[in-house]
Amino acid sequence: MKLLLKFNLVFLLIFAAGIAATGRVSWTLLERNAREEIAESARLMMDTALAARTYTSTQIGPLLDTQMKYSFLPQSIPAYSATEVFNDLRKKHAEYGYKEAVLNPTNPRDRAVDWEADIVTQFRANKDMGELIGDRDTPTGRSFYIARPIRITNPACLRCHSTVDAAPKTMIERYGPANGFGWNLNEAVGAQIISVPTLVPLARAERAFKVFMGSISAVFVVIGVMLNVMLWAIVVRPIGKLSRFTDRVSLGELDIPDFERISRDEIGVLSRSISRMRTSLVKAMKMLDT
Repeated sequence: MKLLLKFNLVFLLIFAAGIAATGRVSWTLLERNAREEIAESARLMMDTALAARTYTSTQIGPLLDTQMKYSFLPQSIPAYSATEVFNDLRKKHAEYGYKEAVLNPTNPRDRAVDWEADIVTQFRANKDMGELIGDRDTPTGRSFYIARPIRITNPACLRCHSTVDAAPKTMIERYGPANGFGWNLNEAVGAQIISVPTLVPLARAERAFKVFMGSISAVFVVIGVMLNVMLWAIVVRPIGKLSRFTDRVSLGELDIPDFERISRDEIGVLSRSISRMRTSLVKAMKMLDT
């Protein structure tokens, strides 16, 4: 087996091992970064929803107090406003889902389903928990979610959610007296939940992974070609010439020109040693002839 072929086999083994290790590490990092990017986007959307809630409660609600005495306007409710803003946002970002899941909501559309109720229960059990991130199985595949607790920190909110007697009559006429009451101050009554299919961060990670691995493979190929050229020019070709020279000497061609190699590397030292050996051999043959 020739030297260049041996070198390429070793290089291919190193290349395969390097690509496998690089691929494993890079995929893990890219997937983690994609999930963190999705989580940051979700947090930004949550902050946007909170801003909509604050705007509604501090600026819109007071303006509608008079009309609320005659007709209940859900637009004055912070949760309704935040949900509607996000529904409009989903027209451009359909992959994101948003819900203000509440255990005992006034509006039935906000009622927490089983897995959402579990999240709210965790927030109720741990008052110091400010955020929860996880994955869950859905009929359409795995889903990534991020959740924050909805706590009653403003006593004004209890006007509509403490008792039936304290609630606006127009709200009871619209939603009835059975739901949305019994809330307590500083209690986690629900959770803001943003969910997105796991395929979204995975798709982002996969696109980045393909570009990265393609670039790495191209770099390895270029390095392999350059190493082959350098090996052939610096090692293989000089050794080939030196091998042919020694073959001719071994066959008795003692009058051939010396093998000239002026470099100071190992091949140069070897060529000069062989030249001296040839010179010594020629002198020894002449002494035997005499």
